[in-house]
Amino acid sequence: MKELAAVNKYLWKYKERFLLGTFFVVLSNFFAVIAPQITGYVVSQVQQHLPGATKLPHVQTHSYLVNLLIDWLDTQQISFAKLVAICSVTILILAVLRGVMLFFMRQTIIVMSRHIEYDQKNEVYVKYQALDAGFYKTHNTGDLMSRITEDVSRVRMYTGPAIMYLINLVTLIGLALYYMLKKDVTLTLYVLAPLPILAITIYFVNSIINKKSEKIQGLLSNLTTNAQETYAGIRVIKSFVQEKAMLSFFEKNSEDYKKNAIDLAKVESIYFPSMALLIGLSTIVTIFLGGLQALQDPSRVGVIVEFVIYINMLTFPVSAIGWTASMIQRAAASQKRLNEFLDIQEKVTSPTNAVQPTKSADIVFDNVNFVYNHTGIKAISDFSLTIKKGEKLLVLGKTGSGKSTLAQLLLRFYDPTSGQITMGGIPLQQYDVQALRQHISYVQQDVFLFSDTVADNISFGSKEEVGLDAVKNAASLAAVDHEIEGFEKGYETLIGERGVTLSGGQKQRISIARALLKAPELLILDDCLSAVDAKTEHKILNNLAGFLDQKTAIVITHRIFSVLHFDKIIVLEEGRILEMGTHETLLEAQGYYAELYRLQRTENDD
Repeated sequence: MKELAAVNKYLWKYKERFLLGTFFVVLSNFFAVIAPQITGYVVSQVQQHLPGATKLPHVQTHSYLVNLLIDWLDTQQISFAKLVAICSVTILILAVLRGVMLFFMRQTIIVMSRHIEYDQKNEVYVKYQALDAGFYKTHNTGDLMSRITEDVSRVRMYTGPAIMYLINLVTLIGLALYYMLKKDVTLTLYVLAPLPILAITIYFVNSIINKKSEKIQGLLSNLTTNAQETYAGIRVIKSFVQEKAMLSFFEKNSEDYKKNAIDLAKVESIYFPSMALLIGLSTIVTIFLGGLQALQDPSRVGVIVEFVIYINMLTFPVSAIGWTASMIQRAAASQKRLNEFLDIQEKVTSPTNAVQPTKSADIVFDNVNFVYNHTGIKAISDFSLTIKKGEKLLVLGKTGSGKSTLAQLLLRFYDPTSGQITMGGIPLQQYDVQALRQHISYVQQDVFLFSDTVADNISFGSKEEVGLDAVKNAASLAAVDHEIEGFEKGYETLIGERGVTLSGGQKQRISIARALLKAPELLILDDCLSAVDAKTEHKILNNLAGFLDQKTAIVITHRIFSVLHFDKIIVLEEGRILEMGTHETLLEAQGYYAELYRLQRTENDD
C-alpha cells in the first residue's frame, strides 16, 4: 500500500475537488440514513393506531431533523392518512436530494481521477523522454506501453471509484451504526457479530488478490511486448514464414495470462458471495432477535423495521469493501510498477547553471573510455582526439569498433565511463542538454520516420516554424526532392509507420534532409548512405561539400568518400585509434585504410 503514497501529491493538487466530493458523499449518506428513521416512525404510528394499542411518548433517538419533523407532526391535528402522506413525500424528497448529491459526488471525485490520470500519464511520458539511451536497451517497448496505459488506468480506479466508494462506505456505515447504537446497543452488537469474520476474510483474501494482481500485470506486459514486436517485425515474420511459430508463442503468453486472470476471478467469485452471506446472517439475526423483542414489547416493531432497513442499506457498502479493497490492491501493484521507472535517477541531466553552446568550437576527446552497463562491452578505450572547429572528420572501422558510440557520446546519449569530452574547453556535462543537442544534427544508421507527412518529417527537428521552400531546399540537398514531387500528394504525402511506404534509400535521404534543415553547427552522419546508389551518393556528397563550408562534420562509414575533402581521417579498432591522418598520409602508411581504398577501387572498376 505504501506504493500509492506517490499519488498523494495529485490528491493534494486537486484537494478542492476531493474535499467537495467528500462533502457530497457525507451529505448523500446523511439523507439516506434519515429515511429508515421516518419509516420506523410511520410503522410505530401504524401500530399505535391498531385497536387496543396505547399511544407512547416520542423518544428523542432520531437525527435532529427527524426529531423536528416528528415534533411538528405531533403538534398538528392531522389524520393518520395525512401523516403517512407527509412522511412518504418527505422520504421521496430525501431520495431526490440524495440522488442530486450522488451526481455531484461523481462530478467531483470521478472527474478528479480523470485529471490525475491525465497528469500521471504526462509524468510517465516526460520520465520516459528524460531517461538515457541505455534504459531503452534493457526495456521492451511493449512493457513501457503497458505501464503508461494499463497501469495508469488501474491507478485511476483507485483515485476515482475506489476512493469514492471507500468514503461512501465509511460514512454510510458510520452514520448507520451511530443511529443503530443510539436506538439499541444490545441488538446492534448482535447484528455486528459477523463483522470480525468479515474483517479477517478481507485481510487474507486481499493479500492473495495483491500477489495475483501484480503477477497478472507482469504477464499483460509480456503479452503487449509480444504483440508489439510482432506488428513491428511483421515483414520479417512473413518472409521467413514464421506466422505459426509466432502465434504459438503468443498463445502461450496469452494462456499464462488467461490462467492467472481466471484464478483471480475465482478468488473474487468466492469472496463477494461470502460478503453477501455474512450480510444475510446479520439480517437473520436482526429479524430473529428483533422478533423476540417485539413479542415482549410491541412498541419495538418500528425499531426492528428500522434495523432491517439499515442492514439492507449496508449490504452494498459492506460487500463493496472487497471490491474496493481489490481495486486498491490492483492499483498498488500497478503503482509499484510505475514507481520502478519514476524512481530511476536520470543519468544524463543539465546542471543548475548550464552553459549554452557557442557558435562553433573545438571538440576534444581526452582519454575517453566507455563501457555499456547492460553488456559490459568496452566500446571506447583510451580515446583521445581533437576536432578543430570547421574540420571534416571521416571515421572508419569494422562493425563493433565503436564508431556510433562516439556520436552518441557527443550527443550525451551516454556519458563517458572515464575521461572527458570538451567543446570549446568546457566539459559536455556542463552544457544544457537540450541546447547541446540543438547544436548538433545527427543522422543515425537506423533511420526513423514518423507516421506523418513528408514535409512534417523533414521539418521535425527545426526549432522554429519553417516554410515549404526551406523544406524543399533541404530535400534538394539530400537529392530526394524529385522523388517526393513524384508522389501523388507531394510533400503532403502521408508515409506509413516508421516510413514503411518508402524505400530504404528514400528514408535515409529524408532523414538527411531533416538534419540539414536544422542548420546545425555540427553535423554527424552515421553510415546513413548505405541504401543509396553510387550516383545519388555522389550527388548528395557534392551538395554537402558546399553546405558544410565553415561547419564541423563527422562522417561515420564503412566506405571511403573521395568526393568530400576530409581534414582528418581516423580508423577505429576495438574502440582505439588504429590509424589517423589525411588521405595521402594514410595511403603512404600502407595500413588498413590503404587496403580498404584498394579494395574499393577494384570494386568500382569491376
